[in-house]
Amino acid sequence: MRFAIVLLAVLAPAALAAQDANGPIPPPAAKYKVAIEKDVMVPMRDGVRLATDIYRPEGVTERLPVILIRTPYNKAKYGGPTTPAQFFAGQGYTVMAQDVRGQFASEGSYRVQATDGRDGYDSIDWASKQPWSNGNVGTFGCSYLGETQYLESKLHHPAHKAMIPQAASGATGPAGGFYTNFGTYDGGALTLSSIFGWFSFAGHRVKESTDTRVGVSNTLKIDFAAMLRTLPTATLAERAGIPPSDFQDFVTHPPADPYWDEVGYLRDDDQFDTPALHVNSWLDVTPEQTLYVMNLMRRNGLSARARENQFAIMSPTTHCGTDYAANPVKVGARTFGDSRQPFQQIYLDWFDHWLKGVDNGVTRRPHVQYYVMGENRWRSAPTWPVPGMRPVPYYLSSEKGAVTRSGDGKLGARIPAVGKDWYVYDPDNPLPSRGGTICCTGNAADQPGIFDQSDLESRSDLLVYSTPVLKAPLTIAGSVKAVLYLSSDARDTDVIAKLIDVDEQGRSWNVVNGIKRVRYRDGMAKPALMTAGQVYKVEVSLKAVAYQFPAGHRIRLWVSSSDFPMYDRNLNTGGDNVTETSWVKATNTIHLGGGHPSVLVLPVLPH
Repeated sequence: MRFAIVLLAVLAPAALAAQDANGPIPPPAAKYKVAIEKDVMVPMRDGVRLATDIYRPEGVTERLPVILIRTPYNKAKYGGPTTPAQFFAGQGYTVMAQDVRGQFASEGSYRVQATDGRDGYDSIDWASKQPWSNGNVGTFGCSYLGETQYLESKLHHPAHKAMIPQAASGATGPAGGFYTNFGTYDGGALTLSSIFGWFSFAGHRVKESTDTRVGVSNTLKIDFAAMLRTLPTATLAERAGIPPSDFQDFVTHPPADPYWDEVGYLRDDDQFDTPALHVNSWLDVTPEQTLYVMNLMRRNGLSARARENQFAIMSPTTHCGTDYAANPVKVGARTFGDSRQPFQQIYLDWFDHWLKGVDNGVTRRPHVQYYVMGENRWRSAPTWPVPGMRPVPYYLSSEKGAVTRSGDGKLGARIPAVGKDWYVYDPDNPLPSRGGTICCTGNAADQPGIFDQSDLESRSDLLVYSTPVLKAPLTIAGSVKAVLYLSSDARDTDVIAKLIDVDEQGRSWNVVNGIKRVRYRDGMAKPALMTAGQVYKVEVSLKAVAYQFPAGHRIRLWVSSSDFPMYDRNLNTGGDNVTETSWVKATNTIHLGGGHPSVLVLPVLPH
């Protein structure tokens, strides 16, 4: 979906040249000088031609495998294709860096990812038939550049022999019931700051030819914080002066709307035949979906080769930051240990094996490598979920009330006596976002990662539940969820849940977060409004993570109804949230114990 790490990616060669001992591990030295043939026009099935820069190792005359990198961000300038193209070509590959349809030097009209599946298929087909190709094609890239790979892989061109999609699980559609749709939705709520940021800087249809995608849009001078508070959401891009784009279509079509079918985002009945190395990070927007897609491709593989060769690397960084982490790695305001690996060598080995037939042991590596934040080390597993992981319930309870950190909200192992906690959610005064699983906002004050949340815990629209001080470390690895029993006087509202690590000084650090728009409690394709006073079971996915809570810390859960502007505000009316401009306050009650045992479920690893 996104274009974060633009600066890092563009400057990567210079940064690596000035390598310090604690910087990213540098790539292997080039074996060849690289020649570039600019703007080769590759024909698609409908006659539209896509501009493609072809990188070749000089002096090599035999047919070589091809690595295809497709981008909407300018193949000639954006580091996402230019840096890996130089690297892989220098190692003996032909690399095709291509502007997607309707962008920069390519022909046609641009609509976000609408034709990327079949255009990618046609580009693979063209590459496999060139006289300089050995017929084997791999694909590579992060974010949007990775999502195109998933869209291509479900069409299973026989020449598509290997792929490395990074931070790419915005391509998840109905699969798993996520309906992520380019990262537009999380739990049925709009990822407002991310989607508006991306369309502001990268997603419009005005062609640019002299700089990266930020060129034209950089002149807009948008006050993001102020603009995001304005309504209606549907015309936000128009009011901000963003050039024509798909923004309004994206935000006005609900998660399960047939509008999304044309793109072909991943479904549970899709089939695959390409070995894949899935790379993502815990503070990206969709880490849970990455691991789900890995298992989906394994489950629905058309061959043993595909089923047995789905691998994942999950790092502790933010969006597209895996390869660039220094030692120690910093994630927001928290620093962890050394998460570096020789990633470029790993990627090279992957392609060498699948595209050149080199027996270098890549298929004998652990299928899942994941970094445990807090423990600050890499672990490995043969599968995900990790063998031995136990879903452990922590039941919510209170006696006097859990409002603010001054309340007595508790997390415990036993179902408590019947109780309830309530708060008033006012869309005019939403709980502000700080850090978390977010990317590409365009707002310097609205960044991803882990930050101290303590000052927010005095708000009266926040319920706070905590464990006693831990006597021993507790390590989790897997999907975190909260199952909450809600009643409300509103026809619709949101439930947000945030997992918090409380340190010895009482500081509250966010770990993972999630949301559920309550009308989608029974699934994105089955929206249903609430009846006042009736109790509803609402399950909130807080995403997947690997994290260790140290001894002396406490585990905490936040429950509220807003996390803005990470997510759009629910206006509580039960109407069309993106076109309305008025709202009502909602009195929301979380029911505890008895027949309504609201619970946090953590994926706990044995020690």
